[in-house]
Amino acid sequence: MSTAVASPAALDSGKQEPLRVMVVDDSVVIRGLISRWIEAEPDMVVAASLRTGLDAVNQVERANPDVVVLDIEMPELDGISALPQLLAKKRNLIVIMASTLTRRNAEVSFKALSLGAADYIPKPESTREIAAADIFKHDLIQKIRHLAAKRRRPAAVVSPPLAPREQGPRSIPAAPAHPAPALRPFSTHAPRALLIGSSTGGPQALMTLVAGIGPVIDRYPVLITQHMPPTFTTILAEHLARAAGRPAHEGVDEETVKPGQIYLAPGGRHMRLARKGAGAVIALDDGAAVNFCKPAVDPLFTSAIDVWQGDVLAVILTGMGSDGMRGGQQIVAAGGNVIAQDEASSVVWGMPGAAAQAGICAAVLPLQLIAPKLVRLFAGDRS
Repeated sequence: MSTAVASPAALDSGKQEPLRVMVVDDSVVIRGLISRWIEAEPDMVVAASLRTGLDAVNQVERANPDVVVLDIEMPELDGISALPQLLAKKRNLIVIMASTLTRRNAEVSFKALSLGAADYIPKPESTREIAAADIFKHDLIQKIRHLAAKRRRPAAVVSPPLAPREQGPRSIPAAPAHPAPALRPFSTHAPRALLIGSSTGGPQALMTLVAGIGPVIDRYPVLITQHMPPTFTTILAEHLARAAGRPAHEGVDEETVKPGQIYLAPGGRHMRLARKGAGAVIALDDGAAVNFCKPAVDPLFTSAIDVWQGDVLAVILTGMGSDGMRGGQQIVAAGGNVIAQDEASSVVWGMPGAAAQAGICAAVLPLQLIAPKLVRLFAGDRS
C-alpha cells in the first residue's frame, strides 16, 4: 500500500487554507502525476495519495480532504463502492470520478453522479498519452478549483439527482456571489428550435430539464451540446431518452433535423447545423477545439442562425468557462432569445454567468423553473 497524508494545519490567519485533495488510484504513475500537478498549484495541497478505495475510506477522516479524485477500477474496494462510504464519513465532500473511456466506466461514472459524485473526468489510458495530457491537467485542476469554491460558500441549495426517481436531492453549498444581472425583453420571434449548452453539472441538469419539456420536444427539434468525451455522450443520449420519454441520440452527419427528436453533439466533434432545401441537417465538424472544448456550444448556436435566423431559443446551463456566450450574443442580435440557469442552482456558474453578465439573457432562472418557462414560450407566450 502506498500512502502519503498531509497535515490539516491551518495557514496564517487572514489567509484561506489551501484546498486539500485526496488522490485515489491504483496506478502509481497516475497517482504521482496528479499529485505533482496539485502540489504545483498555489491554492492546493495533496491531503493523501492512496492506492485503493478501502485506503480512502479508512483515512478520509484523518486526511480531511475537501476534494477526492477517485479512480473507478481499483483492488480491494472500487470507486463506485467507496463513493457512498466516503460521503457518509464527510458531509459535502467533493468527489470527482476518474475513468478511462470505456462504455462500462462511462456507465459507472453516470451512476456515481446519481449517488452524489460532483463530477467525472476521463483520464488517459496509457503513459504515452499522459506525457502530453495538457487537456486532462487543465480540466482536472479547473474542476477541483471551481467545485471547491462553490462548496466553501455558506448557503445551501438543492441539486437534482442524475435521473428522476433514482435518489433524493443532495445539498450543495452555494451562496450567489454576483449581483442580479440586467435582463432584456423577450423577442417577439416565435422559436422554431430549442438549443441547449452545458458543461460541469450538465448531465444532472439536462435530465431534470428534458423530463419537463415533453410538449416542446413533440413539436420542435431539440439540439444539445454537453462538454463530454466520446462514449460518454453515447451513454448520456440513452439517459436523456429515458428521462424525456422521447427519442434521443448522438447527431449523425447529414442527418435531417426533425421535431420530436433530441440531438446530442457526439464527444470529440462539434455539432453544427446547415441548410438543406427548406430544412436543416446536422453537420459534424472535426476541427480544432473552440473555447478549449470539443464539442463546443458556440458552433451549434452560431450555425443555427444560418438555418432559422432569429427564430431560436437558446438555454445555457451550468458549466465552467464562457462557452455559449458569444453564440448567444449572435442569436440575440438576430432576434432570438437566451435563457441562463441561475447561480444558486448551478454547480458552476461559469457559462450561464458569462451570458447573464453580458446582458444577453431574457431570463435567468433556477433549474426547476426553466422547463415550465420553455413550455410556455413555445406555446406562444412572449413575456
